[in-house]
Parts: sequence; structure tokens; C-alpha cells
Amino acid sequence: MKTRFAPSPTGWMHFGNLRTALFNFLYAQRQKYGFLLRIEDTDRERSTLEFQNGILEDLKWLNLNWTEGPYLQSQRTAIYAKYYAQLEDAGLAYPCFCSEETLAVTRKIQQAAGKPPRYSGTCRNLTPEQIAKKIAAGEQATLRFKVPQDTIIEFVDLIKGPQRFAANDIGDFIIRRADGSASFMFCNAIDDAEMQVSHALRGDDHLTNTPRQIMILNALNLPHPEYGHFAMINGSDGAPLSKRNGSEAVRDLRAQGYLPLAVLNYLARLGHYYSDNDFLSLQGLAERFDLAHISTSPARHDLTHLRHWQKEALMLCSIEEIVEFIKPSIAGVIVESKYAEFATMIRDNILMPEDAMLWVSAVASEGLDFSDAAWQVLDQAGKDFFTIARDCVSKNPNIEFKELADQVKNATNCSGKQLFMPLRVALTGQLHGPELAKMLQFMGGAMAVKRFDWAILKLTTGM
Repeated sequence: MKTRFAPSPTGWMHFGNLRTALFNFLYAQRQKYGFLLRIEDTDRERSTLEFQNGILEDLKWLNLNWTEGPYLQSQRTAIYAKYYAQLEDAGLAYPCFCSEETLAVTRKIQQAAGKPPRYSGTCRNLTPEQIAKKIAAGEQATLRFKVPQDTIIEFVDLIKGPQRFAANDIGDFIIRRADGSASFMFCNAIDDAEMQVSHALRGDDHLTNTPRQIMILNALNLPHPEYGHFAMINGSDGAPLSKRNGSEAVRDLRAQGYLPLAVLNYLARLGHYYSDNDFLSLQGLAERFDLAHISTSPARHDLTHLRHWQKEALMLCSIEEIVEFIKPSIAGVIVESKYAEFATMIRDNILMPEDAMLWVSAVASEGLDFSDAAWQVLDQAGKDFFTIARDCVSKNPNIEFKELADQVKNATNCSGKQLFMPLRVALTGQLHGPELAKMLQFMGGAMAVKRFDWAILKLTTGM
């Protein structure tokens, strides 16, 4: 028993195909099945080794480790040729010489008449002599599967339940392109049978492909998997997810600093229901994965939810992991021996690696930029407030924040927000952030004096 992930290496892996990989992986883990990886690279023009390697890299980054494969369809042409020959010998497939232009005109006529577009069967009954003549004339031919007439294709979808399709509504379809390459419809089905795939979960954009693939496999006396089709992902605007409305490549998520388990916890809940909202390990996600919990309605991508799971993942990281997470943003500015202290101080106030740069600036830059809101806090406190604070630190460079706050409070009669907010803004440039006691200790008295002098200078000269 096994599931499979069968991507085409024609682009970088995005949310949609990653979720397909994840659902198949989680189901395999839950059922103790194998998880097969197959690269469907029959599109010769668009498939590249770069995209193929990208798929492997993305899956490894997410720990979606396959137990079998990867297989390349480009290396399996002899297998497809064998089955093409079987279908042709049995009279179940035939060459079609209709050009793309002719087919396009036929589709327009059918649509104008309110009929679903399907192949009209122009070449279905060509005689061997007619076929030979066209080939001799140099005409190129696709190979079409001869759909049995007046039959019903039925199967029980693992997610959607019983499905029923009339063969007469389908029309003969292409199983080999004119350039000799196998169509997705054919090689995907053949490989599932040859590789003994028992369960195939995929998007419901493939639902109408399923009766076609079942017909192919039935004609060849080959088994077909149990299929499950889940609804697609919509963007924030309700339209199908695309780059325009929020879809991102997995490699871009990795480059931005998203953590693997954050991405997995997000996607596992995108169209799939978990009974609680706990952050789960990959094993935990698999143990609670249930096909009955997959929605039949489209899921909606929500960046806020992805960022929520990123925060959850960060909170479970060790300090050593946080250091590695922020190292690109702090290297060369923060002394290496203080990496762990800095990471401990800011971990609750970062979401992405570049967020650390704000706090690097707060503790290390010569001057600070103040927002309008921060400037109002400084202005309301006044120069005398910061002169007192500076003098306190100048007299005692090792002063702790509580003692500093007490001295400033006694000298100014300020308390609460009127005391702590000006100190925070002057020291860090921010209205919110890490604990001030830790910030003061980390930056040291000399830097704190510079911060208060900077606030005084700004209040003297104006923003």
C-alpha cells in the first residue's frame, strides 16, 4: 500500500502542489503506507533539471521524506510504448491527424451551440489505408483513446464519495502527443498501476481526469488506485490561488526565513480540520490526519494564519536555533560571544530573521530614527526628563533599569506610562519591544548615555 506525489518539474513548487505532497505524506504516515515520489517530466519544452532539483530540495527541507523513488517518467518511454501497442492492437486507440486549428474551430462551434467541447470523432473510423496514406504524406498524428460508448464509469472518491460519469459525455482523448511523448492522462495512470500506488490524493481539478484514467487501466486490465480529490486553495480575494493573490514558491518561503514546521502546520490545516489548535510535530500532524476531516469547499490562503504558526514554531525553538535563525542579521554587528544573550532578549519580538535588525539597530547604532508617535512621546517628556536620565547613567554606568527608573521617577514625579514610555523610546526608538532591563544591560551604560544625548539633541534641534 502506498501513496504518491507526482509533480511536474515545470516551475517552482508552490502552496498548491506542496499541500498535495503533504496530504499524501500525512496519509501514508497515518496508515503506515509507503510514500512514492515520481517526477512527471514528459513536457519536454517546460521541464528542467533546475525545477526538478528544486522539488527535491523543498521536500527535504520540509522533511517530507519519500520511501520510494524518485522515478523519472522521461526514463519510462519503453513502458508506455508497450501499452500503446496493446491498445492499438486491440482497436482501443487510433491515430488522429486533426490539427490544433481544426480542433479549436470545432470547440468554438460546440460551445456556440451550448454543447460541452469534446472530440467529434473525425479520425475514429479511418481505414488502415487512409491512415497509411496520411502518414506517407508526412502528416503528424496524436494517439487517441477510443472511449467505450454507452457506459458509465463509477468510483467512490475517498473525499467526495460516490462519483458517476457517462462515457458519452467525455469523447475520445489524446494519450500520446504528436511528438511521441506520453500525455499526462496516460503515463500518470500507467505509472500508478505499474508502481502499485494504492491511494492517490490530488486536487479536484483532476476529478474529470479520473474516469478517463480508470477507462485506460480497465482497457489494459491494470488496477487503479483509490482516488481522493480535495478542493483547491483560493487566495485572499476568493479567486483561485496564484502569484497575484498570495501564492509563494516554497523556496521563497525558505529564503524569507519561514520554519519548516510553521509551513507544515499551516498547510495541514488549509482545507483539513484538526480538533484542536495545538502546534504539532510532523508526526503529530500525521497521527491526527483524517480524510473525513478534509473539506469539500475551497480553502482560503491567509497570511495571518501562516505568520501565527511561524510564531508558534519560533517559541518552541532552542536559543541555539534562534541564534542560527537570526545570525545573518546580526553577524558583524553583535559580538559573537553575546549572540545567545541577544537571541534570548529579542526572541519574543521577532517573527522573521530580518526582524532582528530592528533590535540590532536599537542596541548598536549611533543614532535612532523616531516615528511620529515616538517623537510625540519624546516631546511630551521634554529635555529635562532625558537630562536627568543621562546624568543617572553617567554617574553609574552599571546602573540597573529599576534603579534608573526609580531615580528618574523621584526627580520628575513621572510614573507609569509617562515614566516608562519615554525611557523605552529614547533607549530603543520603539514604542514596544523586549524587556527594558535586559535592553539596558545588553547595550551598557556608555550606549545608554549616547541614547539620552541623542534624544536631547533631537528635542533641541527638532525632528
